[in-house]
Amino acid sequence: MKAVVLAAGEGTRMRPLTSAIPKVMLPIANKPMLEHIVDAATEAGIEGFVFITGYHEETIREHFGSGEKWGVTIDHVHQNEQLGTANAIGCAKGHVEGSFIVLNGDVLLSSSHISKMIEREENAVITVKRVENPSDFGVIETEGNRVSKIIEKPENPPTDLANAGIYLFRESIFELIEKTPLSPRGEYEITDTLQMLIDSSDNVGYEVLEEEWIDIGRPWDLLDANKVLLEGWKPEIAGLVEPNATLIGDVSVGEGTLIRNGAYIIGPVVIGKDCDIGPNCFIRPSTTIGNEVHIGNAVEVKNSIIMDGTKIGHLTYIGDSIIGRKCNFGAGTKVANLRHDGKNIKVSIKGKRTDSGRRKLGVIMGDDVHTGINSSINVGTVMESGSFTGPGEVVR
Repeated sequence: MKAVVLAAGEGTRMRPLTSAIPKVMLPIANKPMLEHIVDAATEAGIEGFVFITGYHEETIREHFGSGEKWGVTIDHVHQNEQLGTANAIGCAKGHVEGSFIVLNGDVLLSSSHISKMIEREENAVITVKRVENPSDFGVIETEGNRVSKIIEKPENPPTDLANAGIYLFRESIFELIEKTPLSPRGEYEITDTLQMLIDSSDNVGYEVLEEEWIDIGRPWDLLDANKVLLEGWKPEIAGLVEPNATLIGDVSVGEGTLIRNGAYIIGPVVIGKDCDIGPNCFIRPSTTIGNEVHIGNAVEVKNSIIMDGTKIGHLTYIGDSIIGRKCNFGAGTKVANLRHDGKNIKVSIKGKRTDSGRRKLGVIMGDDVHTGINSSINVGTVMESGSFTGPGEVVR
């Protein structure tokens, strides 16, 4: 069986992290989130993938190729315009036969749930998740073990079963996709296609998702996903750890990486290849450090994602932050991650102030950002790719 993975979007709410790569290629635990999905699906028995791509699709092609590394086949299919989920799934016509699974490239889930979906025999199966706030989602009505109706963000939800956007379809779905009308917001919605199928058949089932499900919609969701994926991580030391460095718990060190004397690292932490760490630095739990990263003397990093090629100068503190590729931190840069009043931190997303729901959140930094020495970055600050600060500057 094949899996169709929807991966065409930019992820505008993730800007500036997606200025040069699509959302599905953002790293979590030092692998693109799309690779985590491929790993889970492959473990469940999926033998082939169809990636529906668009925005910066070349980065996906370069990383995954035709799938040999994972022992699967991967077809890359370009979506000309993003005209809704039904349109995206329709792009897979001719690339799948019989039954197939549809996955979102920005939703992490377990292999066990995919295995359950594969075993189902209905015309279609919808994955649903029990939620406390169903009015924020599309929800289903049920009759026994069948779906009778799909309702988008109802004021008075009939159930707490939210549509999780993961489906099992048969090839016949493409005929209904071609008949699906434009929705009021000008897109071809797969939920409309499913309602057409429900109206013409009583053979649409649902599968309740009991396992971990992480929908990555905003930058700070990366931190939550990173923490979950690092739990139970199997550490591997492939680089050089000098004798007076201290590693506690599950710490992975990539090939060609040097951990210098005086470094104190508490896992779970993953450090990539060809990094230079220390001396005398402090790396705290739930931190992921990419490849070719330098962390200098007296630097402290906590619960953060540091992407490839970034250099963090001495006497710097970074906490609860997402740092893009090839950034450079001047000595003494400090990132604040907690409000004085302890309230949730708000972040500017697409021009609107958004409550992150987090008491601790530092900076969301795009690629190629440079900070001057002794810069101070306030909580919840978003720094665009290519921006910079002068010495001693305070950024809000």
